[in-house]
Amino acid sequence: MTKDYVFSSESVGEGHPDKVADYISDSVLDACLSQDKFSRVACETLVKSNCVTIAGEITTKAKLDYEKIVREAIREIGYINEDDVFHADKVFVSNLLTKQSPDIAQGVDARKAKGKATGEQGAGDQGIMFGYATNETPEYMPAPVMFAHRILQELAKQRKSGKGPKWLRPDCKSQVAVAYRDGKPAFIENVVVSTQHAANVEHSQIEKYIVEKVIKKVLPKKFITPKTRFLVNPTGKFVVGGPQGDSGLTGRKIIVDTYGGYGRHGGGAFSGKDPSKVDRSAAYMCRWVAKNVVAAGLADKCEIQVAYAIGYPEPLSIAVDTFGTSSVSDDKIVAAIRKVFKFKPAEIIKQLDLLRPIYRKTTNYGHFSKSDLPWEDVSKAEELKKAVK
Repeated sequence: MTKDYVFSSESVGEGHPDKVADYISDSVLDACLSQDKFSRVACETLVKSNCVTIAGEITTKAKLDYEKIVREAIREIGYINEDDVFHADKVFVSNLLTKQSPDIAQGVDARKAKGKATGEQGAGDQGIMFGYATNETPEYMPAPVMFAHRILQELAKQRKSGKGPKWLRPDCKSQVAVAYRDGKPAFIENVVVSTQHAANVEHSQIEKYIVEKVIKKVLPKKFITPKTRFLVNPTGKFVVGGPQGDSGLTGRKIIVDTYGGYGRHGGGAFSGKDPSKVDRSAAYMCRWVAKNVVAAGLADKCEIQVAYAIGYPEPLSIAVDTFGTSSVSDDKIVAAIRKVFKFKPAEIIKQLDLLRPIYRKTTNYGHFSKSDLPWEDVSKAEELKKAVK
């Protein structure tokens, strides 16, 4: 990529159909872990019109009322208006959950088995996972996706607190284009926001509110110029939204969940999966490692890739790319990472303390950048600095 360019990233709000599905799946996961930390969960959700279907494989000692979990998740999102077709108290819930396949379990469980050389916990699936960090924002995230998240976080905050206008509804999307000069964020070229609303409000009123009370409140003033374009509800009307207007599925917003397209993605979704699934836990691990590399000052940008085979504990490979921004060689960084961090699935779970109900807080506005999540901790930075010497 050239040093001067424009990069755009999007975010979607809690009421977006795909995020509704993600939140229900993560709510089921947290409910399982609350009663049985060794639960094995792979919960998929489909939402459309006034129907919710949960499906997948769950093995747990937890005794759960799945329908209650679904309705409470929808209520928390905010689908409780009288005119909502998709309403917390009115949706029809179909439960198609079964137990985990024993063929998968024997490859993952920490026990010796035929064809399994060790008694250690293996990876829950084959695959590649990535983690990324950059020093261009305080959250060590790329500016475009971070700015897009901030807009929708503020919109949700105002809607849920009651301080926002009554016409606001849960479904919304944002998109921010950031102009880079000499490889650094320089200014915002345009901002797109679409928010669902009640029928009895004028477009001009929505536009003024979004620009003045949301966008300009949360985006850095130094990045907004007289030429910055604001496009609010470009179609002119957004009354029918959420699952009424579009179907939603767990795992369809994997780029929103990660780095807005700036860092690479291995392809595996996160929500609804317990941490034995390396799609989720190893991606969190890679983010933790990459963030500590950047926090240590070893590079301005860092991307980590790991690869696993189902049933085997050791990663098949660990790769690092600092995009020419490192103060030491990438080989030295890889060696330091191997000294400081452990990548076996059981070790990832232990280091990040993942067998607990923390996953609903990851669902919205990206799984990274939230300071209270363990993979956002940078306390390993000093250890990394020493390891490269």
